[in-house]
Amino acid sequence: MNQSKEIIASVVSAAHEVRNEQRTLEYSDQQVLVKVERGGICGSDIHYFQHGRAGMSVLKQPMIIGHEFVGRIAGAPAGSGLRVGQAVAVNPSQPCNHCQLCLEGKQNLCREMRFMGSAQFFPHVNGGFANYVAVNAFQCVPYADDADARVIAFAEPLAVAIHAIRQAGDLVGKKVLVTGSGPIGCLVIAAALAAGAAEIVATDMSERCRKLAQQMGATAAVDPTDQQITAKWQENGGYFDICFEASGAAAAIASTVGFTRPKGRIVQLGMGAASTEFPLGPLLVKEIELAGSFRFIHEFETAVRWLESGRINPLPLLSAEFPQQQLVEALETASDKNLAAKVQLVFA
Repeated sequence: MNQSKEIIASVVSAAHEVRNEQRTLEYSDQQVLVKVERGGICGSDIHYFQHGRAGMSVLKQPMIIGHEFVGRIAGAPAGSGLRVGQAVAVNPSQPCNHCQLCLEGKQNLCREMRFMGSAQFFPHVNGGFANYVAVNAFQCVPYADDADARVIAFAEPLAVAIHAIRQAGDLVGKKVLVTGSGPIGCLVIAAALAAGAAEIVATDMSERCRKLAQQMGATAAVDPTDQQITAKWQENGGYFDICFEASGAAAAIASTVGFTRPKGRIVQLGMGAASTEFPLGPLLVKEIELAGSFRFIHEFETAVRWLESGRINPLPLLSAEFPQQQLVEALETASDKNLAAKVQLVFA
């Protein structure tokens, strides 16, 4: 039996065309109704706002944005284990769970993934920036009622960071470089520190981002154009055991091979151009392993637990909060990297 509820949703229809509008949310008795409390604005939300697309995902119809959000259960099916009023973080991943990749435990690579707030498929998959949203029970990860919702709203980007450090292997005692100190890079720094890295150096062109990197646990934060420092990283075949490339910038991607020691590993999680020049020869002769890192699997629940317990404090990254009514101002602030790292929307 289907149910319906009138909601206020934050909708993008084209570049620079966003607004809050009343919609009718239709959902089944088998879905969970969540009253959304707050959500973090991600880079993909900004791309839809600025360009009407995020990478190869192009808007073809109006879509509710947002995939980093938390709330409280407003209704749940019997047997779900969820109760009304319970605080939950919502995992935006909706894999098919029956393809070969899903059956192999690689749900993040599912070719039929319905990721919330994504225009990859048509019809698009609506996101969570609305005062109410309907999701599947398996997407809901309960957390302690007394935990700070501002903190738990970082679960999705932190899950991306935790998946990246798992792609890197054992970090205990390792020397780590993180290129790009935006929100994801800074969360990689915090996750690498929690995983036992001995030294974590961050790079970014922005002084503000470098300061944030150090607040999040970086041993040092360096301007990548400082050749006096970066030249030393290339001595004796490379200084770092592991390099996380989190910027997606062509120059940063190319630089990682020189900075990584022989038999080291590079984890690429920054998304930039579809293709770039890359020093393949040096990679081969140094036997460096290159690993991609895309989204997350069960790391989402791990992220909730790390945030809930205080193992990681993401609040230095929270630059501003806006009520849903100030959607445009929130997106404009989040788009200005000189002003903001992470901006959150608060829902009534």
